[in-house]
Amino acid sequence: MDLKAFSSAIAQISEEKGIPEEVILETIETAIAAAYKKDYGKKGQIIKAKLNKETGELKLWQVKLVVDESMLKPEEEAEIDEEGQIIQLPADDDYLTTEEGDKKVRFNAEKHIMIDEAKEIKEDAKPGDELVFDLETKQDFGRIAAQTAKQVVLQRIREAERDAVFSDYKTKEDQIISAIVQRVEGRTVFFDVGKTTGVMLDKDQIMQEHYRIGQRMRVYMVGVEMGPKGAIIYLSRSHPKMLSRLFELEVPEIASGSVVIKSIAREAGERSKVAVTSTAEGIDPIGSMVGQRGTRVSAVINELAGEKVDIIEWNENPEKFVGNALAPAKVLSVDKDKNRMIVTVSADQLSLAIGKEGQNVRLAAKLTGWKIDIKSREAGETKESVSVEDSEHEKEEKAGEEEQKTEEKEIKGKAEDN
Repeated sequence: MDLKAFSSAIAQISEEKGIPEEVILETIETAIAAAYKKDYGKKGQIIKAKLNKETGELKLWQVKLVVDESMLKPEEEAEIDEEGQIIQLPADDDYLTTEEGDKKVRFNAEKHIMIDEAKEIKEDAKPGDELVFDLETKQDFGRIAAQTAKQVVLQRIREAERDAVFSDYKTKEDQIISAIVQRVEGRTVFFDVGKTTGVMLDKDQIMQEHYRIGQRMRVYMVGVEMGPKGAIIYLSRSHPKMLSRLFELEVPEIASGSVVIKSIAREAGERSKVAVTSTAEGIDPIGSMVGQRGTRVSAVINELAGEKVDIIEWNENPEKFVGNALAPAKVLSVDKDKNRMIVTVSADQLSLAIGKEGQNVRLAAKLTGWKIDIKSREAGETKESVSVEDSEHEKEEKAGEEEQKTEEKEIKGKAEDN
């Protein structure tokens, strides 16, 4: 064996596939054990191999489990009909789990050894131990054994590669990554995210955006799931966290902790409200978010297809917080009434407080978590009542949940085929 070339090949595979060298070596050892069993072993044997990549030395051994009578599965008799014909053969399962949860084994001399015999080999052997028996190392393997080894190596490397990709992207959950539009199928967009493909469902897209093949853009990684054929990565451009992560990239005060985003209410592509506060004296949270001449907030708006962003100062006093959240409308007074806030504005501010199609008050309700009723001073009557629970926007989101679950199931198949 050319050890230098062998070590180099392992290092190359490790680098190309992103798999640790130890995993590749273990895969090769498993393949050698499988090939040995194919040519020289017997059915039921548990054979293991150890390869020293520094010296090229190969060791092979057989493992047997020490058992006693209490661990054995009772022999089952075949069912015989009145004419003496077999109508049902005994189950061929290796294990039987009792009602108490104990696992019984069907004795096989190739992988089990009784306790009395085991103690003759090892005095302190006890049930449940494993005894190791060295095997003669062979140099030649038949064609079928070699093919078996090849299949084992390919399968294990594919599995290890999938696990490595999953682990790598799992650490990037809840973060913004750069991705390239790979293809668009109906309402679903597939992205090239490096080692695998990311999926953006319809609900995660910004309505006003058009996705072009080859287009590079920032996306928020919602989550990673392991499917039958590898990792499935769900991406979003409409998630509220997309907004907060973009501000984290643009505003150093957020990274340092002197400015904190307390809550976000977002209707992707149209308008968002972000509540912020300062943890350090002398820091203006709104000024930090907006930046000099609006450069910071403008960078975020440009990234999100022109989505309007209102920066609101958070306040631990709920009445003041609700008043701030209705900006740019000027609020005259806010009064708490059980589980809702009664907000009074002047007549000329009423439409501004409510917003187009109720968007401003709806976002304020989502941002603060309070139901909000808005009154004008002159009329003295409730003109608009919007709550986090029963706003039309919320109803639409709830109605689409079941449809979304179905769409996710369908999309897994598409992602896996990529």
